[in-house]
Amino acid sequence: MFEALAIFLLVFQIIIILYFLILNSAYTVFTILALFDIRNYAARASYHKILNRLTGSYYRPLSILVPAYNEEKTIIANIKNLLALDYPEFEVILVNDGSTDSTLERLKEAFRLVTVERPLRLTVRHKPIRRIFTSIDYPNLIVIDKERGGKADALNAGINVSSYPIFCSIDADSLPERGALLRASRLFVEDKRVIATGGIVRVLNGSKVENGVVTEVRAPRKAIECFQAVEYVRAFFTGRTAWSHMGSLMIISGTFGLFRKDMAQAIGGYRETVGEDMDLVVRLHRHCRKEGIPYRIIFVPDPICFTQVPSDLKSLLKQRNRWHRGLIDSLCFSRGMFLNPLYGAIGTTGFLYFGLVEGLGPIVEFLGYAGFILFFIFGFLSKEFALLFFVIAILWSMWINVGSVLLDDILYKRYRSLKDLLKLCLFGFLEMLGYRQLITVERMIATFTFWRKDWGKPERREIRADEVHSGS
Repeated sequence: MFEALAIFLLVFQIIIILYFLILNSAYTVFTILALFDIRNYAARASYHKILNRLTGSYYRPLSILVPAYNEEKTIIANIKNLLALDYPEFEVILVNDGSTDSTLERLKEAFRLVTVERPLRLTVRHKPIRRIFTSIDYPNLIVIDKERGGKADALNAGINVSSYPIFCSIDADSLPERGALLRASRLFVEDKRVIATGGIVRVLNGSKVENGVVTEVRAPRKAIECFQAVEYVRAFFTGRTAWSHMGSLMIISGTFGLFRKDMAQAIGGYRETVGEDMDLVVRLHRHCRKEGIPYRIIFVPDPICFTQVPSDLKSLLKQRNRWHRGLIDSLCFSRGMFLNPLYGAIGTTGFLYFGLVEGLGPIVEFLGYAGFILFFIFGFLSKEFALLFFVIAILWSMWINVGSVLLDDILYKRYRSLKDLLKLCLFGFLEMLGYRQLITVERMIATFTFWRKDWGKPERREIRADEVHSGS
């Protein structure tokens, strides 16, 4: 009996240590790959080269799709920001997805909307459209008023109404930099195989916003927002860059992503799921691989889009629960790609990592933390396991966070204030002392309830001119 228990405890400890070893080793390798890849990218391109090239005759016009449901607090600043973006030819299509607040009324008043008749090609399915508006002051602004169908449904309506071959999906609470579209669309011009690109998403909370434009990047004021700022840096600086480098990028954030419209139409547009952004990318991989279409899906490291993050715990947990349910749902829907050599690196390396490490990882992490506590209480905790667990699971993760923040600042100089940079480094250390475990528990709960379709919309705060914004 005691011998069997000892063997079980030994095997359990080995599994937990191996999991954290693989996870943090992967993040470390990703960070190194990201550093070299971003440096090479910076050597190849500059903003002025892109601007000069795309503002000539050699560019592709695009449609910006903005799904909106009850976004009265942020929608005006967002649309003003989009209309002021640097791009030769584009249209902004705001899809009012059955809002029950004053979103549509505020849009009518701010942009002087009038009803128009516009022919549609119903290439992808969506709920009925009630009316289509255009602006007297901004001819490239189109507003769709439709029945409530969810974010994926709203994006499909935007695809059908859009006029241009490239579309960009942007959340209604997000503010791209003025040159973000130029940077993100560059690769569509240079390489005909590119079917999707995504840029970096940054935390808006705390930054200075004037007339819908982020004029100064600052660290958030609230602790819960600072933790998320660190997470975003780590996820985009290390994860997205490395997966793109390996040709296995499976996620382009729904906050800011560009896609070839014909390819999205070929797979039926967005699917109704709580993780529509990842699902679209995975299905694009599947379609191109299956049909033998040469393609590239790429992360571009310098286009920046700022987004509000939850500033209260309830909204944060809802968001992370939804993200994890979306990840599992997308993997399950395309499960035939798992370890299938027909799909190349995306079916082997990509699916293996996201399935086992990201999908099932929260369960392993939770067992590791819970086991550590229980072993300590009942006297089964060996000094060797305690030391290894602390170094590999806690200390190593802290340094990955801090390293990501520092390397990001070295490359991009995001923060003018040293105080802001040091503040994020501090929260990079503190993340592993409670916040990470809380998110792990919520993700574990989502693992066992991934079939749920509820969205869980976070609370928003209005973005006003000349305001140092600190909430969401």
